[in-house]
Amino acid sequence: MAKIKGLACKECGREYPIEPIHVCEFCFGPLEVVYDYEEIKKNISREKIEKGPKSLWRYIDLLPVENATVGLSAGFTPLIKAENLGKELGLKNLYIKDDSVNHPTLSFKDRVVAVALSKAKEFGFDTAACASTGNLANSVSALASSSGMKCFVFIPSNLETNKIIGSLVFDPVVVAVDGNYDDVNRLSSEIANEFGWAFVNINVRPYYSEGSKTLAFEVAEQLGWKSPDAVVAPLASGSLYTKIWKGFNELKEVGLINDKPPRMYGAQASGCSPIYEAFKEGRDWIKPVKPDTIAKSIAIGNPADGPYAVKVAKESKGDMEIATNEEIIEGIKLLAKTEGIFTETAGGTTIAVLKKFAEKGVFNPEEIIVAYVTGNGYKTMEVLEGHLKSPIHIKPSLHEFKEKVIGQTVKG
Repeated sequence: MAKIKGLACKECGREYPIEPIHVCEFCFGPLEVVYDYEEIKKNISREKIEKGPKSLWRYIDLLPVENATVGLSAGFTPLIKAENLGKELGLKNLYIKDDSVNHPTLSFKDRVVAVALSKAKEFGFDTAACASTGNLANSVSALASSSGMKCFVFIPSNLETNKIIGSLVFDPVVVAVDGNYDDVNRLSSEIANEFGWAFVNINVRPYYSEGSKTLAFEVAEQLGWKSPDAVVAPLASGSLYTKIWKGFNELKEVGLINDKPPRMYGAQASGCSPIYEAFKEGRDWIKPVKPDTIAKSIAIGNPADGPYAVKVAKESKGDMEIATNEEIIEGIKLLAKTEGIFTETAGGTTIAVLKKFAEKGVFNPEEIIVAYVTGNGYKTMEVLEGHLKSPIHIKPSLHEFKEKVIGQTVKG
């Protein structure tokens, strides 16, 4: 592949060929895809992209895949001008990048899995696997099924019921492990070494993580080939956050945008905030924590890309903030009542942190701000139990309707 030079260690810079490997054998640092941007410049243009498929694959020239074979309808989700939420927060140019409607499983994971499994098939794998907090398991299960691959997914046993069902329906082998995500991930690493499977977030991770860049590519194109002034994104492993930054920088590198990349603002749950803590304490290393939060989809206590997320926040002149369980729930409700978007707990975290930054006056009211909503609220409905109004019960009587409904809602 002329557009790819190979893999390189993010720590020591040692180079590796394009293979299903993810860790440097010398310093154990993570490996990342390295592109030949001069070669890419020869083939890429705004016009070519705009004529491409209405999916993330319109950006294939900047992805580590030769041919798109999996997830052909993933990506290219709406960028919504959030007029009502913006008015409430004092932001005139606030946008929501809404991956809660991504295809096929309603989260941003459909992007990364489409890229990972397309690459896995190029490598000749016939079995897909993952360690997951829920959304990734859903996506791997669905896309493995549609591409004819066998599938094993490993999840913490305490996941939300809807997310477990959202994997089981595609008929993979679902393994529920007693422990948190970090326990699941350690076991999956051992299994990946033992069996010849494509673990999307282990041995195929360098390619898988590149799919997150498309969240930057799409936003820039949807803004008329502009970079926003700032973005707010959730922090789990730190990969999505760092790849959004990489995506905007790549667009500038190949001449598709002219303005500088955005300031990067990160959102973590207070019950699992190792990246935030490192950033605030000025550390370039992560102190692992035991997750205790309703935001299970971002509850990674030992985030692999945490140090790189800290670096991006500093380099972009951004910041990080945390949200409590109560603030996360209020964030979900605020987005729903203002913009009609029902997000899960990760999105609630993002909106809660966006609100905090807006109230602190971090953003200029005229700036273009993009908040990333990465998953659908119908997957985590149980967290809202006891936090919403109850239905008004009446008999099938017009008199009772007037008395109980009109009397309580209109006159009250």
